[in-house]
Amino acid sequence: MSLREKTRLLIVEDDPGLQRQLRWALDEFEVECAGTREEALAAARRLAPPIVLQDLGLPPDPDGVEEGFAAITELLRFSPATKIIVVTGREGQEHALRAIRLGAYDFCQKPIDMPVLALIIDRARRIHELESENRRLAASRPANALDGVIAASEPMLKVCRLVQKLAPTQATVLLLGESGTGKERLAQALHGLSGRAGQPMVAINCAAIPENLLESELFGYERGAFTGAVKQTRGKIETADGGTLFLDEIGDMPLALQAKLLRFLQERVIERVGGRELIQVDVRIIAATHRDLKAAILEKSFREDLFYRISEVTVNIPPLRERGSDAVLIANYLLQEACRRHGKAQLKLSPDAIAAIEHYPWPGNVRELENRVNAAAIMAEGKMVTAEDLTLEQPEDGHVILPLREVRQRAESAAVQRALAITGGNISKAAELLGVTRPTLYDLMERTAIPAPK
Repeated sequence: MSLREKTRLLIVEDDPGLQRQLRWALDEFEVECAGTREEALAAARRLAPPIVLQDLGLPPDPDGVEEGFAAITELLRFSPATKIIVVTGREGQEHALRAIRLGAYDFCQKPIDMPVLALIIDRARRIHELESENRRLAASRPANALDGVIAASEPMLKVCRLVQKLAPTQATVLLLGESGTGKERLAQALHGLSGRAGQPMVAINCAAIPENLLESELFGYERGAFTGAVKQTRGKIETADGGTLFLDEIGDMPLALQAKLLRFLQERVIERVGGRELIQVDVRIIAATHRDLKAAILEKSFREDLFYRISEVTVNIPPLRERGSDAVLIANYLLQEACRRHGKAQLKLSPDAIAAIEHYPWPGNVRELENRVNAAAIMAEGKMVTAEDLTLEQPEDGHVILPLREVRQRAESAAVQRALAITGGNISKAAELLGVTRPTLYDLMERTAIPAPK
């Protein structure tokens, strides 16, 4: 027997017989039962159960649903992390969806299929444990320069590990990635995790400043160097002395200025515009671009020697569409931030919103996701942000997260059909191939509406 402490489970059900059945079937949990809304709230305050199994029909109106909905609302008000699993009749799908909009985790239909219910409860327990661990780590760990870089997918975790490895070095780093993938955030992490963290990090966008002004912005200028230069002014490179200079969109830097930047990278000295004094500067360079610099070299719009100077180490940042479930994780984080910023109650993503986020290709990457989530947080009605609030189309059925029962039925049906096809319709051989008995195979065929082969 496992020495692990049992997870607390509160069953809110007014039928004593069903209470006993559930308590027996769920003996791996520390089960507490309540028959009314008042008893449920008192037990929840006393025990703080991670999971609540909630029947909607409670006294004084056991044939209605309003007492159950009131219990859900009050439970989540003082314990928003609790996972509530609603129990409904077969005709009660509308009630189940309403409960999920109120913040319930999932639902299970009557008559209860215990293996399915056990899967739902186990999944709720695992998610509650993960969320609790995340909250504990967030509260206990010191601030980290990679905070705000949300990554669970292997491609992005690889990038984070590379950033942590490069940060303490003096290597010049080139960040490559589409617009909106978080290049500036990673540049900040490289600086924040380095020995230069206490010194300034100065950023300049090479595409946002007109060509005739970019040189003076980078290198500074002497008084009288040009019309309007009324005083000596230090440039971005000199301002970053001792720290880090972030050259964003370096692929858009004019060719003439590339030559002057190359000289600085080789000699680590600058001359202000209109000046003759050589000024020594100690600065680490981090560059970024969304352009294909090798193609730009072939087109003669970017210097090959400069490319090799700025790319001692190159970090390729994957677009959001190649980062798996990261989009949903980032959307959840941005949604909570938007709610706090706008002074709104905390919202959740609806199942159709999650499916739409996973299906959408995000051409604008994290920047586009942030804009859509921010607008949805303002416009959403109720406690859930929907695909419509995000102005995303709902995906086809193949991209929707299905209930476990339906997933299992589809998988069983596909396996049975494949076994029958392989064995040419021989029931005995198909059953042997599937590792089940003939009666079990016939039962599977009946449940999945597969006709018996002639």
